[in-house]
Amino acid sequence: TQMNLELLTVPSALTGDAKFMDMARTHANTTIRNHYRPDYSSWHVVNYDGQTGEIVRKETEQGYSDDSAWARGQAWGLYGFTMMYRQTRDPRYLEQAVNIGKFLMNHPALPKDKIPYWDLDAPVTKDTPRDASAACIMASAFIELSTFVADPLLSQQFLTLAEQQLTSLSKAPYRAKLGENANLIQKHAT
Repeated sequence: TQMNLELLTVPSALTGDAKFMDMARTHANTTIRNHYRPDYSSWHVVNYDGQTGEIVRKETEQGYSDDSAWARGQAWGLYGFTMMYRQTRDPRYLEQAVNIGKFLMNHPALPKDKIPYWDLDAPVTKDTPRDASAACIMASAFIELSTFVADPLLSQQFLTLAEQQLTSLSKAPYRAKLGENANLIQKHAT
């Protein structure tokens, strides 16, 4: 996933060996080309033919449906492309992160408390699970992304959204009381 590319970019930066950075860039560029829909939501998995490299199928394995926006996957993309911009200063990665951020920020199913449902396209009932983990990843990415965006209004919108998410995550029902939830801080991570 895009989230894990830091495991390649950092060793390249520390060792001076460009092969890991080259792998990260190849993965990020392939992801932009093949994983994203025109609205900047993404499929969870793209299966490739091992011999030809041709796309066999696009699916959302852990989401509501193949055409839905699984919240954790969207968060991974936002964080991953923000991080890739930090590591490379390649404007393609900043543009991708901004577009993903706008998709998330403006999604009509993003609840008032800004903690997304497990999938942004899943039917919403009183029992539809939230994903606090996705919100944590988004908030981290939105804070960093706000420092890279030249447009002061958009930068502030990203930062405000992150602040709203962190405020929600810091209290019930998302924050566990001491000794609860197997001593994990966050509840409602799907």
